[in-house]
Amino acid sequence: MNTTYAARVAAGALAALLVLAGCSSKAKDDDGDQQSAGGVKTGDGISGKTITLGALTDMTGVYATLGKSVTQAQQLYVKQLNADGGVCGYKVQLTVRDHGYDPQKALAGYTELEPKVLGFAQFIGSPFVAAVKQRVDGQDKGLVLPQAWSAALLGSPYIRVIGSTYDIETINAVDFLIKEKGIKKGDKIGHVYFEGDYGESALVGSKHIAQEEGLTVVEQKIKPTDNDMTAQVAALKQAGVKAIVISAGPRQAASLVGVAAAGGFGVPIIGNNSAFAPQLLATQAGPALMKNYYVASPSLPIGADTPEAKKLVADYQAAYPKDALDNGIVAGWTAVSAFGEALKKACASKDLTREGVDKALLTIDSFDLGFGPTQDFTDPKSPSSRQSVILQPDKSVTGGMKVVREAEASEAAEAYTPGT
Repeated sequence: MNTTYAARVAAGALAALLVLAGCSSKAKDDDGDQQSAGGVKTGDGISGKTITLGALTDMTGVYATLGKSVTQAQQLYVKQLNADGGVCGYKVQLTVRDHGYDPQKALAGYTELEPKVLGFAQFIGSPFVAAVKQRVDGQDKGLVLPQAWSAALLGSPYIRVIGSTYDIETINAVDFLIKEKGIKKGDKIGHVYFEGDYGESALVGSKHIAQEEGLTVVEQKIKPTDNDMTAQVAALKQAGVKAIVISAGPRQAASLVGVAAAGGFGVPIIGNNSAFAPQLLATQAGPALMKNYYVASPSLPIGADTPEAKKLVADYQAAYPKDALDNGIVAGWTAVSAFGEALKKACASKDLTREGVDKALLTIDSFDLGFGPTQDFTDPKSPSSRQSVILQPDKSVTGGMKVVREAEASEAAEAYTPGT
């Protein structure tokens, strides 16, 4: 996910302050571990009979609809986990802070919660996670499972991206355009992207496969505050692009698709996983989205025809009957379930310290929740999966998205090394 240039500067400055502040506050870590009555080693984030996890989300900003779904899915998981006895006799608690996709609030939220939690089951915003990466790796060492897929987050044993990173996801998206939508050598493709870690990571992917396949990328960089894509559509139409990739938020995707349709510019458009929310289908852009828009996703949609998906739908609707179903539910459920699995393995090893939970996640090589790609967390330098599912908006199906291509990693994605 993204931020403006000014926000990035602010995030960098705040991160530097956080590192300095953190150096004086973590002396207790080496001596803070304890032994519970059952012989299980514990530390930060465990008090009494409670394990506390953090969730830094966006309930009021550019990703508000997805942030709400992610958080509620995680709260549902925690409720069910506790009903089943918790972990090692401990109940799990999720402490939530809404940063509204504001860098200062995000970093302040991390500073507040970090000493109180075992780790973070959610942290929305690639630039915000990147801003604290040095501190997480250097001294905090609490597991962070972000709702962010920037390749810049790879390499950390503590910050673990779940699914394909944006660059790989975009490579798979363009591969779909080539194989299914007639894009061929010599063609131009447009790429509308947020400035910052999200959009620029995705741009690396589109440029990589463009070079491999003899395509030309026509760039259109935007800010999170840019909600009207009229100028971008006009520029791409004049450039003669044959397809468009969008790496932005749901609002920008709806504007892009709607403006293109209104102007008779009928090229296929595909977005990254963050560039859609089913609530858009009720807007004026709905018909155009269903006709000519696709989304690359790290998982099957919430409406997938699997037993696990059907159970999650039933459980979520029972818990939140007034709320829409979307893929934020799948993303939130997957992340907190992975954290839960790491907790269970750490419990079996009698080490529920941050170090013990981090080590436990590194042993999980085939995590499968019934939503498509199997996740392998054993190599921090690699994404847990290189596969993407291609979806298309459809208001007639549960969750508003149908599968048009099953989980697959393109040859270009398999051969690609993030960061090269």
